[in-house]
Amino acid sequence: MSSYTPVSLIQTDEGVEMSIRAIAGASRNEITGIRDGSLVVRITTAPEKGKANQAIVDLLARSLAMRKKDLRWIRGERHRNKCILLCEAELDQVKKLLSRWTGPQQDQ
Repeated sequence: MSSYTPVSLIQTDEGVEMSIRAIAGASRNEITGIRDGSLVVRITTAPEKGKANQAIVDLLARSLAMRKKDLRWIRGERHRNKCILLCEAELDQVKKLLSRWTGPQQDQ
């Protein structure tokens, strides 16, 4: 039996909320897949003075072809488990973009 869990994505009036699991101190900035419903993001910077959060925003904006100003933290700015809002994004669009790292997203 497969233990596949899709990334937690929630469509809101403002956009799509996405759960993230951040791993600081990696050898390179990259999205590596999913863990427990969160997109796993590895970043090289240390979690000091918001540098790691900025590196996550930079990576996600580039990877999802979004503007940095359209990514807004909802919670977890000081924790490895985070939630970010992809402003004005549509759920189907985000699922399609994430399939590169996660495989096809199924309805939740």
